[in-house]
Amino acid sequence: MSTVLITGASSGLGAEMARQFAALGHDLALCARRTDRLDALAEEIRTATGRRVATAALDVTDADAVPAVFARFAEAFGTVDRVVVNAGLGKGAPLGTGRADANRETAMTNFVGALAQCEAALEIFRRQQRGHLVLISSMSALRGMRKSMTVYAATKAGVASIAEGLRSERIPGLDVSVIYPGYIRSEMNEHVQQRTRFMVDTPTGVRSMVAAIEARRATAYVPAWPWVPIGFLMRVLPLSAVRKLT
Repeated sequence: MSTVLITGASSGLGAEMARQFAALGHDLALCARRTDRLDALAEEIRTATGRRVATAALDVTDADAVPAVFARFAEAFGTVDRVVVNAGLGKGAPLGTGRADANRETAMTNFVGALAQCEAALEIFRRQQRGHLVLISSMSALRGMRKSMTVYAATKAGVASIAEGLRSERIPGLDVSVIYPGYIRSEMNEHVQQRTRFMVDTPTGVRSMVAAIEARRATAYVPAWPWVPIGFLMRVLPLSAVRKLT
């Protein structure tokens, strides 16, 4: 099978994607800031599946570290077949309320960090003349969001735009997928106390993500129900109605 590189793999959606890709027979290159959790996950996966798993510490906002770590993985495995740009933050505050630091950190991680990952992945893929780039966006990317979601949604829209631009370039051997998850329970949102409509647990939500990625879908709203119809509505309804859906 192929080698899948996943960033932000120490917890949440990234960790569960690693488990599910390994169960499908893929080898894994996993990176994140928290190496203790990453190494524990790697050992869990090796024991459960027998797949090869390599790990590395990586802060995706470190512009020099990203290509270096990706290159080491490519050298160790001989190839990197798929890169999942997953690392991200959910911090944020309404603009102008004194928390510019939180918004800036989210923007640097979710967009500038994603850009660095795409640059590093494309260097490998162009050299190999093949590869699959997967960008994890969000349903919030479909429209401008309010209050603490404004910057987060904007970064995820930027990620989706990178994917579309690369597809438009028609690079030989390159497949590009952008995944728009709906409400999937993860560490990023576990602090939210109120009941959220349409929320699914991590394994269920990630199963939909992995299926779309394995199919090399160009775009996927996951889970398909109810997010495919909601995605259509979000694109066509006025903002006054979109506020009621989110």
